[in-house]
Amino acid sequence: MLSFTIRRLLLAVPVLLVISLVIFLLLDLAPGDPLNQVPLTVPPEVRQQMRAALGADAPMAVRYLLWLKQFFVIEPLHVLGQLIGRDLLGDAPRILSWQSRAPVADVIAQRLPQTLMVIGSAYVLGVLIALPVGIYAACRPAGWFDQISTALAMIGFSVPTFFSGVLLILLFSVGLGWFPSVYDTTLRVTDWQSFGAQLRQMAMPVAVLALYNAAEISRYMRAAMLDTLGQDYVRTARAKGLSEQAVVLKHVLRNAMIPVVTVIAMGVPGIFGGAIITEQVFGVNGLGQLLISAMQAHDLPMVQTLTFLFAMLIVLFNLVADLLYGLLDPRIRYD
Repeated sequence: MLSFTIRRLLLAVPVLLVISLVIFLLLDLAPGDPLNQVPLTVPPEVRQQMRAALGADAPMAVRYLLWLKQFFVIEPLHVLGQLIGRDLLGDAPRILSWQSRAPVADVIAQRLPQTLMVIGSAYVLGVLIALPVGIYAACRPAGWFDQISTALAMIGFSVPTFFSGVLLILLFSVGLGWFPSVYDTTLRVTDWQSFGAQLRQMAMPVAVLALYNAAEISRYMRAAMLDTLGQDYVRTARAKGLSEQAVVLKHVLRNAMIPVVTVIAMGVPGIFGGAIITEQVFGVNGLGQLLISAMQAHDLPMVQTLTFLFAMLIVLFNLVADLLYGLLDPRIRYD
């Protein structure tokens, strides 16, 4: 498995380089100007100087190679220098946001905790709900629990998050006044009262995303369980006199989890990407909202860095899913 992991990591290098080039070209050739928000009264020569200060007047190839160097060399050296308490960069230029003139990595680090706290909690909760629901529904197909869970899953997956989010705001915030309608990103948890306030403001966005994720994953779990329950080795296990619980947990569940692991693993990068629509609805100041604001301001360094980070996470968790296959099914060998 170690050699397989090394081969996949080496193969990921040219794949990521191609992805980075595609992302850079698409964003660079897209219409827009980083100086759109500058007043029209600013003289053309001053606008040109501002564009030069941003580095936007350099040739495309130069900007792309500089961005690669900054992303793979300068920014990792900055992180390493912070860990060991030394300056490893000197005067090397970091990736700067055209919108805020702040280092892109620092801005992302400020927004990441909000995204992980809300979107990450919602995803974990959705998985914890989906797995037992899918397993129980598959063990009793066509029963009342299976029919109810199927109907709720279809509703949860079909209703868009912006509609369910607004509906929860109208019901629980405007109507009942139980939860705040806007997420307060300045809140700091220092005592039990602030902890309760944090839970209250997280309740609605986490509920919206958790139910949406649970609806999707539970359907995959149910389908995989039903397919595995019909296999010959399951009937053989039952014929040996094993209890139904032992059959399901020891023989069925591990094999049924193989396709579900792919769905769960490939959904993890979406946590870091943030639920863009949900963050907009509830005012969560996370990575999703950061990406939207950067696109509106034509902040190419920020958009390129965020998009490429999401692509790297997809490649990484695709590898994680493949490695988990070998742990779930001993018959799968990569070496």
